[in-house]
Amino acid sequence: MAEPETYNPWSIVHLVFTHLSDQGLHPTLGDTGDPGAPAAALLAALGITPAAEGNREVTRSVREHLAQIRAAVFEEG
Repeated sequence: MAEPETYNPWSIVHLVFTHLSDQGLHPTLGDTGDPGAPAAALLAALGITPAAEGNREVTRSVREHLAQIRAAVFEEG
């Protein structure tokens, strides 16, 4: 079973804001403080649930790199 495609949530927010700006609008997000809650509300309105671990491709790459490091260190010993 294929894993669902994932995106950095901030990339989605940036894409939406760029589109709105291109349409002549002037969106703001978090102009009164932390933009995290309004950004989460925007993503929820789009039906997007960001993963707590972030982008799965980055996570997978980091795990593979750590596995290579462990193999190199512990196989030499």
